[in-house]
Amino acid sequence: MTQANPPDAAAFLAAVAPPRRHDEARRLDALFREVTGWQPRLWRGGILGYGTYDYTYASGRSGTYFATGFAPRRARLSIYILPGYADFGPILNRLGKHRLGKSCLYLNALQDADPDVLTELIRAGLADLSRRWPVRPT
Repeated sequence: MTQANPPDAAAFLAAVAPPRRHDEARRLDALFREVTGWQPRLWRGGILGYGTYDYTYASGRSGTYFATGFAPRRARLSIYILPGYADFGPILNRLGKHRLGKSCLYLNALQDADPDVLTELIRAGLADLSRRWPVRPT
């Protein structure tokens, strides 16, 4: 399972490549900090997570995970809106060009997404998550 790593989030951001993705990662970090009011923590797999929550599934499996975040992958940006159960269709319809996964959305370029709608989506995801599990700041 993905767990928080001690390495510095700033060092991770500084090392993001190529240059275009580096700029996008810095802009996303600023957006997530502004929306959440939280500091990022670096999680395994190159994910910057904001906030945490403890979960326990019906199966008994439990753990701690980040509340929201992103990963600046070389091919695309992965934006994590957890836990991924809510229907955010009305918001996503206004977002711009994207693809969906179970708990994340993929952007080929940050400029493809409307920043105001992305802000709304992050807030909606956190509100949905906090209805299921208590969310703690980082």
